[in-house]
Amino acid sequence: MNDTLAIETTGLQKTFNATVAVSELNLAIRRGELYGLVGPDGAGKTTTMRLLTGIMTPTAGEARVAGYSVLTDAERIKERIGYMSQRFGLYEDLTVMENILFYADIYEVPRREREPRIERLLGFSNLTPFGDRLAGKLSGGMKQKLGLACALIHTPEILFLDEPTNGVDPVSRRDFWRILYDLLREGVTIFLSTSYLDEAERCGRIGLMHKGKVIIEDQPQNVRASLALPMLEVWTDDVRTAGERVRTVRGVSTVSMYGDRLHIGLAGKDDAAAVLGALEQAGIPVRDHRDILPSLEDVFIAMVEKPA
Repeated sequence: MNDTLAIETTGLQKTFNATVAVSELNLAIRRGELYGLVGPDGAGKTTTMRLLTGIMTPTAGEARVAGYSVLTDAERIKERIGYMSQRFGLYEDLTVMENILFYADIYEVPRREREPRIERLLGFSNLTPFGDRLAGKLSGGMKQKLGLACALIHTPEILFLDEPTNGVDPVSRRDFWRILYDLLREGVTIFLSTSYLDEAERCGRIGLMHKGKVIIEDQPQNVRASLALPMLEVWTDDVRTAGERVRTVRGVSTVSMYGDRLHIGLAGKDDAAAVLGALEQAGIPVRDHRDILPSLEDVFIAMVEKPA
């Protein structure tokens, strides 16, 4: 394994009977990188996490994490990583401090090192005033921050986070990302999964995953630029009818709905006039329109809907 890589996979695969959950996965994630595995539920993100953290054995292929093979050195890997699953195992009848101490025991953190680490983690996550509060009495965002503190108690080289902000309010999401950026500055490698495409924009690199395969991988801005199509955004009060009409217009490649807006992928810029003309002809009022750059969601939809 290349010394500059924290995670490396070659042909990694996991099947459950006839179902292929992860297929021919090849990753090369650098030390100190923030990498996002992005996709909808059922794409294979959680299975990938479990393979890389040594919880699950691959059906085929190989993965090396922190220099160790998931096939032969899974226990060595677990010593060097922090893993926060979607349902992180907090004990709701224990306090914040008791939960952290419990994980310190699990990871065999030396007693002389615990006090400064715990003090730092509580301050890091803004949980210092809540050390005596039961975990079950915390808000969703505070539970996620406590889960992160528990995953960091043994100072891991690599942090695995499986949809860490799922169901968390926007303010807590912002605070959580602030903590991740602080960890990144300290050299921690972060591998996270998310179904939030707006969050994917915060990552250094992303892999868009669909049906167990990474269909495109690059920096978020490069992924957006990969959809080499002009795109028109249209505001209308009857977005569903407008979308159905636009799909029949020659030169339209993709149509996505966002509230009262349509994102319309075009074969060429000149096709925008045909789209607007078709809507006018159908008696569908257009409040406004503009040329835009594709979003990550536009790219994902275009790639998923692309004919095989």
